[in-house]
Amino acid sequence: MKPVATKQNLRNQQRVDVSADAVIEKTDGSYLDCKITNLSRSGIMISCTQATIKELVPGQKAPIPGNWIPVKAKFSVPVVATQPVSVIAEGNIVHLRRIARDEYQVGIQFAEFEGNGYDYVDGYVSKLLASSTTLS
Repeated sequence: MKPVATKQNLRNQQRVDVSADAVIEKTDGSYLDCKITNLSRSGIMISCTQATIKELVPGQKAPIPGNWIPVKAKFSVPVVATQPVSVIAEGNIVHLRRIARDEYQVGIQFAEFEGNGYDYVDGYVSKLLASSTTLS
């Protein structure tokens, strides 16, 4: 059997699996609904349909390094269980992959956060990483 090569982690931060709604705003001001599948301090991976990809990624081809697609991501993270906060982050689509017939994953690398967005993401990711190590 041929060994499977491991894929390079394109982010420098640890990822945590999450399931949350996200709204992606394109530069023309239009909005698209997607689901977050994982989150790190430096970006998110979202899951989208082919119809969404057609609107989000011209030509449905993975972005070329240095020719990223700018977007704004809006999502919530729970600061405490009863109080989710909104995070708005500008970023770039840096990764695209088809994972099923009508499901794609899109990697968005954060470039800048509004307000305390980075602190909220950092705290949430830290909390999830800490709870996953105590379960092991």
